[in-house]
Amino acid sequence: VLRFIGESFCRIESDRRRSMILHGRRLVQLQKWLHLSVSEKLVQNGSAFTNSFSSIASTVAADVSIIRDSRKGQNFTVSYLVGSLGLTTKLAESISKKVSFEDKSNPDSVLGLLRSHGFTDSQISSIVTGYPTLLIADAEESLGPKLKFLQSRVASSSELTETISKIPKILRMKGDQTISVYFDFVRVIVEADKSSKYTKLCHSLPEGSRQENKIRNILVLRELGVPQRLLFPLLISDNQPVCGKERFEESLKKVVEMGFDPTTSKFVEALRVFYESTEKAIEEKVNVYKRLGLTVSDVWAMFKKWPISLTHSEKKISSLFETFVELGFTRDEFVLMVKRQPSCLNLSVETVKKKIEFLVKEMNWRVEALVSSPQVLGYSLEKRILPRCKVIKALMSKGLLGDKGSKLPPMHYVLKIGDHDFLDRYVRKQDDKDLVGELMAMLTGDDAS
Repeated sequence: VLRFIGESFCRIESDRRRSMILHGRRLVQLQKWLHLSVSEKLVQNGSAFTNSFSSIASTVAADVSIIRDSRKGQNFTVSYLVGSLGLTTKLAESISKKVSFEDKSNPDSVLGLLRSHGFTDSQISSIVTGYPTLLIADAEESLGPKLKFLQSRVASSSELTETISKIPKILRMKGDQTISVYFDFVRVIVEADKSSKYTKLCHSLPEGSRQENKIRNILVLRELGVPQRLLFPLLISDNQPVCGKERFEESLKKVVEMGFDPTTSKFVEALRVFYESTEKAIEEKVNVYKRLGLTVSDVWAMFKKWPISLTHSEKKISSLFETFVELGFTRDEFVLMVKRQPSCLNLSVETVKKKIEFLVKEMNWRVEALVSSPQVLGYSLEKRILPRCKVIKALMSKGLLGDKGSKLPPMHYVLKIGDHDFLDRYVRKQDDKDLVGELMAMLTGDDAS
């Protein structure tokens, strides 16, 4: 029995050792496999990271290239507009934000085509200002046939050029029938308005058609005294408050009853707000302003000054209010500001922060100054506020302002006055001609800083 037990024990021990050896080998193999697997994954991940980084770098490089090309195109466009049409640099820069090109062949073709139809440079400048993308239109396939077609509908080239100069975007419309209807209608209004006596116009079109609605409504607005510069843009756009019938009549009635002047853009803006907004939506906007402290009469008085005030979302209005409070304004001061200058509501939170922090924290003007002159927030930071304040700082540092030489002038005497008055008050009066040159450089952005 003892021998059996001993032999059994030896077999068990031998099996255990073999098992341990086998397990050890497997463990080593497992460790090697794990190490290899991890290494492979690290290599793969490293490769993926490298590829991802390369992809991001390529994207950034592409974006930089696009921005560089865009700026290059804008610079060329500005130079072209100034050189070919004699536009001011400021106007050319504004147009270059809407259309940009790096080659003059297409715009040259467009300008040549317009001149061949009798358009003067003055008329072409007006057309390009109102319809910048015309410069990149296909002169031969698109623009040429339209001008030829419209030329056939008038007695003289002067009639063609005058009409198109009034409403250049008619050239982007498609279909001879549509173009002819609107062109003839505009031509009739232009001719009728030349008379010293008001002429009531009639224009028949298929009943219930979109064109009939537009033209009927345009004629109604004309009878109320809305000028051509406001009428014609309404005619050629689809997203306008003159497309419907009952809705148009209801909206127009409200605008007229509120006493808007039909000769101003506010009349058309108010018409658009009523046309595009439901009664419920308007009521909700009024309630938003009421919760901030405005009365119903305040809201409608604000609407009279700035009709767009009833188009802002509750989120935008609330975030703007919270921003003003964070910057040190009370609720009453915010209400007073928007009542005085409702267009403040059109500013972004970022713009408000940037301007107020500069004016209050850096220039040390009091919050009350902004409450009294909220229109200052609508001025350009780069083109007006910063250059003028740079001049004021320079004069203060030299002791050339106020009784004590370094007194900060009231905000409205610095920012609200016109350019000519600012120069007379702070720049031209200086005896030191070198200083005058330095101050002028600050205003024009030619200074080193």
